[in-house]
Amino acid sequence: MCVASALVIPGFAYARPVTLNAQLQNYGGNGAYLAVYLTDAAGKYKKTLWVAGKKSKYYKHLSAWARGSGLNAREFDGVTGASVGSGKALKVSVELADVLIDAGYEIRIDSAVEDGRDNPAEVRVPLTKQGSGKAIKGRGYIGTFSYDL
Repeated sequence: MCVASALVIPGFAYARPVTLNAQLQNYGGNGAYLAVYLTDAAGKYKKTLWVAGKKSKYYKHLSAWARGSGLNAREFDGVTGASVGSGKALKVSVELADVLIDAGYEIRIDSAVEDGRDNPAEVRVPLTKQGSGKAIKGRGYIGTFSYDL
């Protein structure tokens, strides 16, 4: 399990650990690049939570995240890991400010695989107490995604 630290948006006093769980489908082929990020109620990019895949030259294929983050290395420094293979799982723990929960924020995931299609915002899930622990289906390489507060 990977742990990402310092992901509390500045100015918010209380934070809690949130575990992000993505189970990839058996799609065959190379490992998937994933960008897990937070958007506000208007759908505007706010923060990178995790990037799976270490070769930054492929990040442009995570297009919605790339646009929002501007591919600024400060946005993903310290929150990157290996790509995720076909049929494998990603489990990451991050810290999020309590005030973000039930406040209209969404967790989104872009996915891409070499020689495969890119899936901007493949997963979109509201960050709510009620949604904690509930798996949703992805629209591409991700079979299911859930988060635990």
